[in-house]
Amino acid sequence: MNLELTIAQLSHKVLKKFGRGGSLPGQLALMMDKQFISHFKMPKIVILVTGTNGKTTTSNLIAESLRDAGLKVINNHRGDNLNVGIATLLATNSNANYEVQADAAVIEVDELTLYRQFANLHPTHLVVTNFFRDQLDRAGEMETIIRKIMEVTKDFEGNLILNGDDPNVLRLKANAPKAHTYLFSIGENEVSQKTTDEASEGKFCPVCGKPLVYDYYQYSHIGRFVCPNDGFGKEEYAVFVESIDYEKGMFTVEGKPYHSFINAIYAIYNCASVLAVLKSLQLDYAHGDHVFEHFELNEGRDEDFQLNKLCTINLIKNPTGANEVMKRIVKEEEECNLCILLNDFDQDGHDVSWIWDAHFERLKQPFIKTIVCSGHRAYDMALRLKYEGLEDCVKVIEDAKEACAYLDQANLRSYVLATYTALHSTRAILRKLVK
Repeated sequence: MNLELTIAQLSHKVLKKFGRGGSLPGQLALMMDKQFISHFKMPKIVILVTGTNGKTTTSNLIAESLRDAGLKVINNHRGDNLNVGIATLLATNSNANYEVQADAAVIEVDELTLYRQFANLHPTHLVVTNFFRDQLDRAGEMETIIRKIMEVTKDFEGNLILNGDDPNVLRLKANAPKAHTYLFSIGENEVSQKTTDEASEGKFCPVCGKPLVYDYYQYSHIGRFVCPNDGFGKEEYAVFVESIDYEKGMFTVEGKPYHSFINAIYAIYNCASVLAVLKSLQLDYAHGDHVFEHFELNEGRDEDFQLNKLCTINLIKNPTGANEVMKRIVKEEEECNLCILLNDFDQDGHDVSWIWDAHFERLKQPFIKTIVCSGHRAYDMALRLKYEGLEDCVKVIEDAKEACAYLDQANLRSYVLATYTALHSTRAILRKLVK
């Protein structure tokens, strides 16, 4: 047995014995061998999931759907999508000969590092959710990321599962002529709009550079578009959501109803991508629907904690994600308090200027009583809200533990919006406050 693999597997067993997880096993192995991931013999089905928003949820939905179909599946369900997390996943699910013990691997991969992982992981499928501006100081402009992905997929002969309503994602199709492409799309519905005031990265045709014409927007630059000059955007879809019933939490594909795990347009996109994967594998859509009906978000994605009153925590890390979370809060029209935890550490991105592109004016509602600003950049958040005329309901409590205690003692429905490094520590605080 290889020393690196032995150490990774033994360290995992020790951590597990003490009730701990994490990516230490992969970290140790990569310290000894930078090419550690490349040694693994991957299963027959390898599905990589990448994009800006929705990677963790989408990859978990796919993994659970394949399990429902009877396959043995491994996946990085907590979203550990960098080298150390992927190395840990593979090491702890392989035998002494580096053979991964599964029928399928569903692996969330950070969009910044996908181009490095492609050759190591030998994917049969690549699922791309969307591309938005995100952590500019860490990732650079979105264009840089897209070009790197286009470079590694140009000779890809596997299956591309692409969001056909995102012009930046759709670019990958034309650049990968050898791939089998499955596009998913959502038709016009009650949340669709003819115009948008949200940050839009998809204004221009990536082929000719002329403005795209939208029939409707779903959110941000996601929607039905076409270039009148060269026809970019005119596509046939493998999975097309014909209608959505938000009241019943259902959507329709090919005339049949399916469940949505939450009533939000971005959740329907998650579901549509899963159906496209199932179609590529010639598996029944029913496996996906079984999962959609019972799937519960966790790890800080619309996760509930029962304090004195219900508290829901969500990850926010860019304008689009923040906008969608705020839309859901406002839609409830229920008296509530909010806590926004803004950090600027490495995993968050040091540049917090993205908060000026998010539509925090949506929070100017009579039923939102107090907005607690917390975290390392609490005062930056408070200043942002002041510019929206919300200073009368803003309260700065820098310490996350004190901020959560305030929400609990206020005895009111509450929501926590946390950036990445604040998310897991705040979840731990909320767990201790559960009644």
